[in-house]
Amino acid sequence: MCENIQVNRWVNKILPSFDSKGLVLLTGARQTGKTTSVRKVYPELFYFNLDAVEYREQLASVSSFAWGKTVGAAVLDEIQKEPALLDKIKFAYDSGDISFSVMLGSAQILLMKNIRETLAGRVFVFELFPLMLSELSSGSEFPLSLSIIEQILNGKTVNETLGKISAVLLGADSTRRIDAEQHLLEWGGMPGLLPLSHERRLQWMRSYEATYLERDLGDLARLDDLKPFRRFQKLAALRSGQILSFSELARDSGVAVETARRYMEYLRLSYQAFLLPPFFENLTSQVVKTPKIFWVDCGLLRSLTGRSPNAPIDGHLFETYVGAELMKLIRTKQLRAELFYYRTRSGLEVDFLLQTEKGLIGVEVKSRSRVDSSDLSPMMRVAKALEDRWLGGMVVYRGTELFQMNETCWAVPSHRLFS
Repeated sequence: MCENIQVNRWVNKILPSFDSKGLVLLTGARQTGKTTSVRKVYPELFYFNLDAVEYREQLASVSSFAWGKTVGAAVLDEIQKEPALLDKIKFAYDSGDISFSVMLGSAQILLMKNIRETLAGRVFVFELFPLMLSELSSGSEFPLSLSIIEQILNGKTVNETLGKISAVLLGADSTRRIDAEQHLLEWGGMPGLLPLSHERRLQWMRSYEATYLERDLGDLARLDDLKPFRRFQKLAALRSGQILSFSELARDSGVAVETARRYMEYLRLSYQAFLLPPFFENLTSQVVKTPKIFWVDCGLLRSLTGRSPNAPIDGHLFETYVGAELMKLIRTKQLRAELFYYRTRSGLEVDFLLQTEKGLIGVEVKSRSRVDSSDLSPMMRVAKALEDRWLGGMVVYRGTELFQMNETCWAVPSHRLFS
């Protein structure tokens, strides 16, 4: 993928136009391409990067009354560095001196707290994650198109969507998607990695870890000693795709349970990890009510846990990839769908349940190239309990053929589902 440097992003298509009324906040992890996207979408706006102390000092000296005339509609990057500017933006917007501005930031805890208190009802919030498969496989040569999973989430049933799609994808189109998926599984979706060599990518990852601890974590908390957090971060990453026990993680990390909860919140708010809630209904027997932890990016996960890009793709890593793709799609496109997992105390588990306005879709994940009807057993028990709320199921696997497994369930290659 080294040659594929420029990549089309979905966020570029969904950000509101410059001539619309409102304030825009684009947030996400560092180095996901927020600045690149916004400067491409809004080339006519003045750009201020608040990483520069000079900009912070200059803008801090502008009065609220003069903001519209002096600054006007603008892009303010790393807005969390100077949160007092939010009050000035609010005053200028409410007084009619500006009708549009864009704010960027990677420290969600400061942004969201101040946004809720200061700009409630005035701001449209968008999130930018590492590259999705649909973005990476399209590159800059091919237009972005709706992935199969998005078609399913926008449709009525799994059968109605998948029944219209060819069983096998051939030629360069197939190779392009498979190669893009392999890149995400080995290196993750950080755009800055694309033009780099193998060795430079490894250096980039190590640098990213250090920058995250020094800058993003510094925006979230003032930790005198980073060693406990580093240890916690690595141990949390090793649990990606698994049910999270704060007491066990705290014990293994050598910190108190409340400290572990706070550290986990830092990882979540800085877009390093996300928690997947359990589905809350007792469909078959009493359900587990503890969330699962997932890392957002497989490349950063490998780097943190010491797994080389060439190390085998195990079940937890592949489930992390599938879970992250589902989460990134739902939150990037702001789809009306919720993501859960289902597990009972007796051990019955479905990897993912997608709840839409029309019902629920089951997703079972298998990190192998072949699947058969025995892989459907857990989903079928859940489907029976859901009755008319069941919209169908999918076994997502690493093969090449899309085929129907029974009346409501299909086997779907992962490289096709997300592109």
